[in-house]
Amino acid sequence: MSHYWLIPIVAYLLGSIPFGYLLYRWRYGADIRREGSGNIGATNVLRRAGPGLGIATLACDAGKGMLALVLADFLGYQTLAPQQYVFMRTTAQVPTYHYDWIALAIVAVMLGHMYTPWLRGRGGKGVATGLGLFLTLAPRALPWALLIFIAVVAIWRFVSLASIVAAIIMPPLIWLNYGHAYPPGIYLAASLCALLIIWRHRANLRRLRAGQEHRFQWKTRTRSAAG
Repeated sequence: MSHYWLIPIVAYLLGSIPFGYLLYRWRYGADIRREGSGNIGATNVLRRAGPGLGIATLACDAGKGMLALVLADFLGYQTLAPQQYVFMRTTAQVPTYHYDWIALAIVAVMLGHMYTPWLRGRGGKGVATGLGLFLTLAPRALPWALLIFIAVVAIWRFVSLASIVAAIIMPPLIWLNYGHAYPPGIYLAASLCALLIIWRHRANLRRLRAGQEHRFQWKTRTRSAAG
């Protein structure tokens, strides 16, 4: 198990890359934390810079989640027999402890994204990174969560509410689609991710209760390259 200790470190460092901040800084020379909601995630970048940069932020943040799990699987594979990758095979039996380290990577990449040390702990809310995680971990369950997310946005037009609802239902959806194929550690990690996403949306919840939350609009406020 000599390579396993690298898994949470690599996952956290991957998660800590603040792509929304970096892309916005590169495009406008400005700090996204001082724009709009102050969040570095894809939604705020979309509102301030338009769909191009917003989609790029979403893709990069989701990619962090995907890469963290693939690398965790690869690092663990160094101590397993050939053909025992979790996310690259469907046959060989994998030890439970391998899944436990992957579960640790799930939590580590989310914490890195939400509390990046490069921005003094001011990170994103974890939705896009969670998208990448669960696209890798539970591709059969994710479409149902996305459908519910889209439905909530279409009906109420609150991205924050849709994110919270999708986070809550994701662990049960994984269970319904995979059951005992995953050990308890994976479900614990998925549940912790949901709690972290809800926690990071606590200000949105307060605004929702007060009727002050901004509704999603297809027309975004964008700024010129000159600022």
